[in-house]
Amino acid sequence: MLPEESGQRCHSLREVFNGLRYIVKAGAPWRWMPNDLPPWEIVYQQAQRWLQAGCFVALVEDLRTVLRLAARRPAQPSAAFIDSRTLRSTPESDARAGYDGAKRKKGSKLHMAVDTLGHMLALHVTPASDDDRSQVGRMAEAIKAATDESVDIADQGYTGERAAHTGSNWKS
Repeated sequence: MLPEESGQRCHSLREVFNGLRYIVKAGAPWRWMPNDLPPWEIVYQQAQRWLQAGCFVALVEDLRTVLRLAARRPAQPSAAFIDSRTLRSTPESDARAGYDGAKRKKGSKLHMAVDTLGHMLALHVTPASDDDRSQVGRMAEAIKAATDESVDIADQGYTGERAAHTGSNWKS
């Protein structure tokens, strides 16, 4: 297809981004897009392109770096904290849900790593039945990818033999 024959953009990327912001902030389904924003199909397709290109990951990493520098801290963190939280399931999430016996909840478990300022480094969702220690390797790799450096990692629930074999500096 020649460039002259390809469809031209009829909505500015700023308006498309505003549509995406509306959906995220409102927690609304795509089809509830207000009429003063681009059609939901266009916003959805562009959001998928941005996700596949890694735009949002780069945006979060850049924002974290700017916030750290504004706080007069090094651009990359030297320590990270990991914790998990069990979220109750809904009827729609039944296939993904597990039972967390410690918290007595059926749902999903959210594993998150933050730096010392509380800025997110890594996020991983598993069924609630997955043990924290089973996610040590995956979280350590995600933290390494986010920081490009060796960081001290601290949390009581993520300690043990598996943590020792990840090559990270784990503290409990």
